[in-house]
Amino acid sequence: MLRAFITGLAGPELTVREAAVLRQARPCGVILFARNIAEPGQVRRLVGDAAAAIGDEVLVLIDQEGGRVRRLRPPHWRELPPAAAYGAIYARDRDEGLRAARLAARLTAADLRGLGINTDCAPVLDVPVAGSHEIIGDRAYGHDPGQVAALGRAVAEGLMAGGVLPVIKHMPGHGRATADSHTGLPVVGAGRAELEATDFAAFRALRDLPAAMTAHVVFSAIDPGAAASVSRRVTDEVIRGSIGFDGLLMSDDLGMAALEGSMAERAAAVIAAGSDVALLCSGNLSETEAVAGAVPRLDGRALQRYRAACAVFGQQQPFDAAEAEACLAEALRAVA
Repeated sequence: MLRAFITGLAGPELTVREAAVLRQARPCGVILFARNIAEPGQVRRLVGDAAAAIGDEVLVLIDQEGGRVRRLRPPHWRELPPAAAYGAIYARDRDEGLRAARLAARLTAADLRGLGINTDCAPVLDVPVAGSHEIIGDRAYGHDPGQVAALGRAVAEGLMAGGVLPVIKHMPGHGRATADSHTGLPVVGAGRAELEATDFAAFRALRDLPAAMTAHVVFSAIDPGAAASVSRRVTDEVIRGSIGFDGLLMSDDLGMAALEGSMAERAAAVIAAGSDVALLCSGNLSETEAVAGAVPRLDGRALQRYRAACAVFGQQQPFDAAEAEACLAEALRAVA
């Protein structure tokens, strides 16, 4: 049975030692970064080797938002604009903005599935505010929750139409954070009512989607003592409660400086807080083994959510690639 964590890989080829660890640890997914990517044939081999070592259908994740956050880049892969590009089109013509976002995402899905990648950590539903850290910036679809939700849904629909699982992030919201959780612990002091009407609203509108990633952000109005990703109160009251999300919930990277303790302790903490799956991105085999020993096997409701998320993989639908390319070109012009 698979275990409730996703792990990174060390490099562009799966080593004998890595294969043995994957075979023993049996993570429910692997995640790719720039260190794992050279050219298409190599990526397909790496993905195939990792899946064969684990021996089951698993999530194969990548961050392919566009703009600053994309692991696949030219010359082997297409240029992708940031989310703000679709926001700019949406501001001129709502329907055209939604069409561009949906079709560009469908094109991305085709590229990912061609490599054996079945999960994209997108769309970002964070709603930035004045004075917030630039870590979100142009990764956001706008500054209005309604616009962010509309464009986020269009991107999610495009990915799912291509058989790729979208992972909405960073629930319940990273837009107000004044620090980067990679390097420190962000604290948001906004009141509960304000958060419900803005930050949480975009996620609530997409609560029916199959997968989400938590935020390493403290919401003082809800739980001043813990980041959302390690707060049972945030998970129960907000993510599963007022937002109403019942899909597969994974943590953000355990290796970020916003969390404390060993990797095993961090993994245990996010599972105890209510995440279904812990995410370890380092590719460090000792950490992979430690996390594997700290998390449970996928079972019960977590397994049901996992299977529902994997059901997206079979939903590939035909599309007009030329029309999608034209939409993508329009989005690239919007931020040229």
